[in-house]
Amino acid sequence: MKIKITSDSTCDLGAEIAQKYDVAIFPLEVMLGDKTYEDGVDIVPQDIFKYVAETGVLPKTAAHSAEEYVQFFKNNLEGYDALIHFDISSKASSSYSNASIAAKEFGGKVHVVDTLALSTGQGLLVLKACDLAAAGNSPEDIVETVNSLRPKLNTSFVPDVLDYLHKGGRCSLASLIGAKVLKLHPLISMKDGQMYAKKKYMGGLEGCLRKYVKDLCEEYKAYDKTRCFITHSNCEPEVVDKVRAQVKELFAFDEILETKAGCVVTAHCGKNTLGVLFITE
Repeated sequence: MKIKITSDSTCDLGAEIAQKYDVAIFPLEVMLGDKTYEDGVDIVPQDIFKYVAETGVLPKTAAHSAEEYVQFFKNNLEGYDALIHFDISSKASSSYSNASIAAKEFGGKVHVVDTLALSTGQGLLVLKACDLAAAGNSPEDIVETVNSLRPKLNTSFVPDVLDYLHKGGRCSLASLIGAKVLKLHPLISMKDGQMYAKKKYMGGLEGCLRKYVKDLCEEYKAYDKTRCFITHSNCEPEVVDKVRAQVKELFAFDEILETKAGCVVTAHCGKNTLGVLFITE
């Protein structure tokens, strides 16, 4: 059975990885003022940084309509027996709801997964589905397996500044001021499909990231060693390299993949946000 794997652009896999695994990406819409763009197609994170710096306003993001999902599924089902589509958490977007409505038009050939995650937390489930499809599993078994892995996702990240989270209503003014004065960097994690501040680190970004990776190692003794992602929003290469070296030292992943956050995730978290994401056991 030939199974097509697709995802909305919030999986943050990047063009190279998506192409390697033959994953079709459906870009979400990003609006800067009265202009609408497609995430990763005609807008990049640098455009968002520039827009926010000039206007002080965050861009808006939008899910596709059910009708648009119908066309996307129709295009990508050609030559395949089934399709499995992955969406950003249903608690963060209407993408899953609209995709589910569209899936009803295909007589059971299209399966939609609410990842209850974002960024490469979502991407980890996408690639797991690719692994399972390549091993000959049925669409139903793949969906059952990835759904069972959702509570085991470590979807977390550390932002450098809280300005974007504040503008998006996820951080109070008092917290923003306190973070700047005390040099606080929160550890943002996903639980039940929603973001929350798990703990706070104090000091410069590099030092906080070292503490973050160390804490991940201490908390998650057992994990899926297949892969992990280091995903960031335009962090300096030397910062990413130091995180990679620490992950390699403390963990035993078969591969460590680096990706840059797309426009949807960047619009919420801002520049220099970094996360180490993997599946726990």
